[in-house]
Amino acid sequence: MVLTASSLSRDKIKLKDFKLLNTTRNLEENISNYYGRKGTLVIFMCNHCPYVIHLLEHIIGLCNKIKENEIMSIAISSNDIINYPQDSPEKMNLLTKEKKIEFPYFFDKSQEVAHYYQALCTPEFLLFDKNHKLFYHGRYDKSRPNNEIEITGEDLIYAIDMLKKNSGTKFLQYPSMGCNIKWIKGNEPKYE
Repeated sequence: MVLTASSLSRDKIKLKDFKLLNTTRNLEENISNYYGRKGTLVIFMCNHCPYVIHLLEHIIGLCNKIKENEIMSIAISSNDIINYPQDSPEKMNLLTKEKKIEFPYFFDKSQEVAHYYQALCTPEFLLFDKNHKLFYHGRYDKSRPNNEIEITGEDLIYAIDMLKKNSGTKFLQYPSMGCNIKWIKGNEPKYE
């Protein structure tokens, strides 16, 4: 595990459609099937990352709650499954059943989606507005495994509240921190 911070320089990135394996349903689907009418939260995560495991129950609850505001959530795992078999689509499917995850959990086999969004770590949160423009890219909150800080989701919740208010106000966004995405050899990012 390499502790990695996400980048914050993504203002021009827009929500883009990709056809991926939805491991929640074991179907190849367009991620656009799951866009929200008022916003879409894209979460880069994986099964084995201790930073994801630490936040997962809280993330699931928040994603269920924001659905009421027509903001939908999409999770994506882009990890190399040859070297990290615990992140395989079969294991992803088992996790969705075990944790009763209602949002889709897609597998980015080619890592094309991670490259498009310039994702670097898990978990990494990108919130898009109703026009598919990037509104927020940053951390969930200050809590990390073993730092004894309560999980609140305050950073992401604040961004969601600003989005719901259609606020154009600029606000401080801290990078997400977590495990680096496990790149397929030769597919490492050039944007770090």
